[in-house]
Amino acid sequence: MKDFFSQFDFQSNLLFEDLTESENQAVENVMEPLVIKKGNMLFYEGGIPTGIYQIKQGKAKKFKRGFTGDEQIFYIYTTNDVLGYHALLGQERYQDSCEALEDLTVNFITKEAFLKLLKEIPSLEQKLIKNIGHEFGVLANIIAVLAQKNQNARLAIFLLLLENRFNRNSPTYKGIDLTRDDLANLIGTSQESLGRSLKQLKELGCIETDKRNIYIKDSKQLEQLIQVKI
Repeated sequence: MKDFFSQFDFQSNLLFEDLTESENQAVENVMEPLVIKKGNMLFYEGGIPTGIYQIKQGKAKKFKRGFTGDEQIFYIYTTNDVLGYHALLGQERYQDSCEALEDLTVNFITKEAFLKLLKEIPSLEQKLIKNIGHEFGVLANIIAVLAQKNQNARLAIFLLLLENRFNRNSPTYKGIDLTRDDLANLIGTSQESLGRSLKQLKELGCIETDKRNIYIKDSKQLEQLIQVKI
């Protein structure tokens, strides 16, 4: 199961793990706590990067707008995820956008401070390089799912992934709390078509819904839909 989830998880929440006490202190010393309100942008496509973010509480979506203005969501960030460093390291403008799905508590590290940390903490630089390579593989896997799996299989995969990601830091199971619009944009379909797929999964006994919350009741049936053994 761990291997399946890791194929679709950026694992940026591990970036600051395994540092020494002095290295952790150096990171904490340059972190600036911020509150970002629901619907506000952490960064936007075409913007100039000024630093990186670590989410301490809440969720945010990484997306890109198509030629018609429609969103394609590529990833949902959750607690402890670190983001915003790709464009910064590449010395280019952001190629996508990131929006708060709920009120966020984040730690912000300026570009100058982050680059200094990478020079002073070789293990952090090595872990970041390794993580960027892993993220490339994750995006390739996501693109393959969107291109090759039918809609019900795509929905099954993302429900399993979201349940794991949303609940890994929670002491109690809260289900999958995401708007239908965002869920549709994540799996690459319309809200109407998503509604039909959710109805089919409910009839099969795979899921239950309570308003916008979705609860997985039979993960084995979802695994059969995506034709992989987790």
